[in-house]
Amino acid sequence: MLAVMQTNMGEIEDSTVRPKVTDAKGILKQNRQFLDYFWDIAKPEREIRLKAVEDLIEHLKQSEKPDELQYSLKRLVDGLSHTRDDARSGYSVALAQLLSVFEEISLKSTLDSVKEKHNLQTAKKKFIRNAAFGNFFGVLALSQSTRLHKEPQVVLECVRLLQSLSQYREHLRDLPRKTMVDILSETSKEVFEEVLLSALQSDLTSALNTPEQLELLLVALQKFPSVLKPKKLKKLLGTTAVITKENMPKLVEVLKTAARSVKKENILPPVAFDLLQVSLREDNFEMFWNEAIIKGMLSEMPGPTHYLSFRLLGACLPLLSVAQLEFVLSADVMTHYGQHMLSAQLADRFKFAPEMEKYVSEFMQGCADADKQLVVALGFTQLTNQGYPVVPSCWKDLEHMGLSALQKYVEWLMEAFCKPQLEKCLDFSTRRQKGNQETEADDSCVARFRKWIILRLTFIGENHQIKKREDLVMKLARFIFFHAFFDVKKPTPEIPETTQALSVPIDQQTRAAISSAFYGSIKLFCLNTMAVLGDSAEAERRTLGVKADGSMWIYCVVQYATMLLDQSKHVQSVQTLSPEQRQGWDSMLGSVEALRKKARKSSSPEHSAFQHLFLLVGIQMFKVYLIVCVCVCVADGKSSEEEPHWVEVVVEILLSLLSQPSRLTRGVCKAVFSRICPHLTQEALSSILDVLDPNKDEDESGVMVTDEKKEKKKIHKEEEERDEEEDDDVEDEDGSDSSSDDDDDDEDEAMEEGEEVDQNFRLDLMKVLQGQNALATEEDGSDEEELDDAAMMKLDGSLSALFLEQKKKIQAKKDEKDRLRKEKVLVRDFKIKVLDMVEMFLSKQGSSALVLGMVEPLLSVIENGMSSETSQQEQDFLRKAADIFRNRLCRAKYYCREINGREAELHDMLERLIGRAQKLTDSSVSLYYFSAALYLLKVLRGVVSERDSANLRLMGKVDVERVTTCFRNALTSFMTKRKSPLTGAMFIDLFSRFPVLCVNLLDTAVENITAGVREHQQGQACAVVLRALQSKDVKNLMSDAQSTELHQKVVDQLAKCKNKTVREKMVKALELCQHLVRVVHSQKLQVNLELLQKVLKSMNAEGSLQKPGQLEDTYWSVMKLFGVLKPKMEKVKKVVEAEQTEETTRKKKKKGFLPETKKRKNRKKPTVLEGKETPASTETAGGASGEEGKKKKKKKNKKRKQQGGEEEGTQNQPATKKAKTQQQQQKKKKKGGQQEADGK
Repeated sequence: MLAVMQTNMGEIEDSTVRPKVTDAKGILKQNRQFLDYFWDIAKPEREIRLKAVEDLIEHLKQSEKPDELQYSLKRLVDGLSHTRDDARSGYSVALAQLLSVFEEISLKSTLDSVKEKHNLQTAKKKFIRNAAFGNFFGVLALSQSTRLHKEPQVVLECVRLLQSLSQYREHLRDLPRKTMVDILSETSKEVFEEVLLSALQSDLTSALNTPEQLELLLVALQKFPSVLKPKKLKKLLGTTAVITKENMPKLVEVLKTAARSVKKENILPPVAFDLLQVSLREDNFEMFWNEAIIKGMLSEMPGPTHYLSFRLLGACLPLLSVAQLEFVLSADVMTHYGQHMLSAQLADRFKFAPEMEKYVSEFMQGCADADKQLVVALGFTQLTNQGYPVVPSCWKDLEHMGLSALQKYVEWLMEAFCKPQLEKCLDFSTRRQKGNQETEADDSCVARFRKWIILRLTFIGENHQIKKREDLVMKLARFIFFHAFFDVKKPTPEIPETTQALSVPIDQQTRAAISSAFYGSIKLFCLNTMAVLGDSAEAERRTLGVKADGSMWIYCVVQYATMLLDQSKHVQSVQTLSPEQRQGWDSMLGSVEALRKKARKSSSPEHSAFQHLFLLVGIQMFKVYLIVCVCVCVADGKSSEEEPHWVEVVVEILLSLLSQPSRLTRGVCKAVFSRICPHLTQEALSSILDVLDPNKDEDESGVMVTDEKKEKKKIHKEEEERDEEEDDDVEDEDGSDSSSDDDDDDEDEAMEEGEEVDQNFRLDLMKVLQGQNALATEEDGSDEEELDDAAMMKLDGSLSALFLEQKKKIQAKKDEKDRLRKEKVLVRDFKIKVLDMVEMFLSKQGSSALVLGMVEPLLSVIENGMSSETSQQEQDFLRKAADIFRNRLCRAKYYCREINGREAELHDMLERLIGRAQKLTDSSVSLYYFSAALYLLKVLRGVVSERDSANLRLMGKVDVERVTTCFRNALTSFMTKRKSPLTGAMFIDLFSRFPVLCVNLLDTAVENITAGVREHQQGQACAVVLRALQSKDVKNLMSDAQSTELHQKVVDQLAKCKNKTVREKMVKALELCQHLVRVVHSQKLQVNLELLQKVLKSMNAEGSLQKPGQLEDTYWSVMKLFGVLKPKMEKVKKVVEAEQTEETTRKKKKKGFLPETKKRKNRKKPTVLEGKETPASTETAGGASGEEGKKKKKKKNKKRKQQGGEEEGTQNQPATKKAKTQQQQQKKKKKGGQQEADGK
């Protein structure tokens, strides 16, 4: 029997053995790396695929084994039908490379194997898609092998296979046709004429039916024009040309189909661009554009057809002549593009503008013809919507314009500003504007057009990427300045701006827009460095605000303004200057000229700074008159001995200017302050920091805020008081009714305010009432006595006067509160501006010694801001101050390195900072003080040279003993105080940045592993010690004996940590244990770990550390270093636990199921309520079941039955739920019994 079973088993084993594959098994065993190439070819990462293809080809070259080559060919052909797109493309590329390198492989046999492996006729339905892709990628590999054109018959078979694949469009889309076009583009004329033309006869004949077939014809026409002559086209299409009126309807339908096919891709279909090129070759471009694009594509609703027209417009720009460009840019396509620009401003709308800007940018970059560039720029400029161009004024495509084209474009803009000819523009209105009849008047359209031109001119002057000459920039500045503040009386050749007369006068709104544009761009015209073109072709950088000849930009503008002021016969200022203003202007010019003379003799930053300040302040006189008499400080006079430094004077002027709510003034102050930053003194910096000092009041800090509306408010207040006095007289004459109403209103307002009643007002009211005997007292005999009419009128007048006075007092309090609130907002805004000056100084002069004096003032600002109100402005101020302190000061790349003679001062400051950090209550504020102390340490240590970098003990000018004592006290305070603002992260930062102090403080940190006042401090001590032990610098600073001793101390301290309840501390302690044990074992230190091992084993004596978690995982990672592995959980226990959980879940209620007590079978049992038995019978059960079918009707009639029931039942019914259910059951029993009796 046993022998029979063995023989049967042998037969079974023999039957299961698979047939051997030729050489495949040997390759699998011999070269595993060879097979890995095919796995990498199928990976999603493109770099890995390409590297695998390269390695495979190199391997096959070196091995020269035919079996590997055949296996590779078979494997790559099989992979062409992979389910993943990345894998298919990878195998196709690999096959193409294989066929290109190994020419002994026949393309015919490869194509046959592809057809055989991926046979579409025999493939199952679910594998049709993969088989179609296999055929396609096979042909694609053959076409990319660079050998296909050598074998015409294979080319023919590939084309026929691609034609057969066109029926699988749902899978392959238009990929076969595109591949066919690629094959045609690489085919020679002879092969096409002899082999392919007959095969493509049907496709070429039906070219006007589908975009793919038309594209095939267009490529053939482009590639083989000598083969497809007009006579041949006559046979194929019936016409001698493609662009004809007879073919136009079919061409329009093909273009619409192509537009819808690329709806998601947002690209220009190649067939459309090829058709455009054919129209240019056949000299039928205008007919194609009018018939196919305007009348055909744009006749549809806005959508893919419109976007195809826009893309075709952008793509055709490089191909057209000047006349054709003018024709295209003035046609209806531009109008539809403008309407799209307006409608696309809404949210969630497709925006075509970025694509059009890209097309125009590419045209500008590639076109060297200035006339074509000018035509395109003007075409998009003249596309207007009721006078306003739809193209934004900040158009980056102008960056690529040539110098001559830009010069002509600027001249056209200036002429269009003076003489707008809107009839030459391509103006349009949207459907909504036409429906609402929102037609703008001509003057308003001109105003809109002029505003846009000014913005475009300003953009050209501002943008440094636009190449321009200095004379063009100055021309722009003169033009904008002139039309902002002057009018022409009489033309004169001395002022070129007066030669162009205005066809329409400039209105006030346009004038205000031009003025704001000038002041907005003056800092870019005159303050920034500009890359301009001189006589040379290369752009060179100039000094800040200086032209190539050394003169200031702003000085040239001021000179032009002076010339205009002196030419009163020819020009007139829009705002007449008062004698005081003209005197201030002249004094400013005199001061500037005096400074220029001094600068010629000896150049000094003082002269340039004051020149810049006076010129910028003076140019503002045309908008807002400032007190220009600050220029008097440079007058020719005798200087006193106590005269302040010039930088201090400039800083005071800047602070006074910053107090004004003007954005332009703020920009002026920033520009001037950036110039004087290198020359700032301690007194000047102190005046800035005094403004930010929260401990000083407004008078001491120098805060001076002015409000432009102050005088207007005073006048308005006086008028209100006069009106109130007149109202008082009227109220006195009106009588008691009106006064009583006003009193009621005042009382209501007082109640709404929620304020307490003024005691003085109460006393005054009592006096008035007692004086008129209107107040009832105890002495009065009766309460019924009434005053006569005269006394009543007198009482009403007194009361009204009293309440009116009280109302004025309440309003005065409100006004005072409002005034204080507004002043506080202005002061805070002023301090934010001053913070900008501080930030600029730190960014430009971070290595100055003056920076050290800014540490404590900034900290006081941050500390005061943390404890102040939480308004949004206050939060912005605090956030800005904290950001400046953290990023510009503490983390700055350049810091102070010259502290000779200030070592004691810096050490005292460091002790103050650490002491203050310990006394605070907020840890976030304490962190800033601690960071400032570390910054001072960095300054005291200085820069360590490369020679001294090996010596880690070098601390520069730091008094190590004094600093160590200071930080030791701070560390002890953190470990021994329950509520300490210090944190462990602060000391970790200290230890990582300063290893010398880390070595000195390690003993204190180790002691507090167990001596910390709380478990949190003990855990933080473990973290600090762990960070110190991980540092390589700390290790290098300690000898071997010191290192061993330290590790032993840490081990002894950790052996005392046994409390598992505090997980945070235990996790930190276990992490430290893990590092210690690993270091002791790796370095073989003489450290006793037995006690620590015993303590760790005792922690898991009860098996409480078996579950997964951070504490448990860390514990077992430590025990693993001792050779103790975590015990595996037995499967039996899991089964038992699973059974227990199943039992518990059974006991629990299942959601979605009725409980057992609610099921019908339990209703047959008697219900016991409050110790009484309820008789049960089969009749009640039957009645209940009978009533179950009428449940819905009972619910509807429930209220009626309750109302129609017996009153005794309702009165005696208890409030509990059990009693209600008992009563319902009794009713059901009665009804059930009655039904049975009726049945009987």
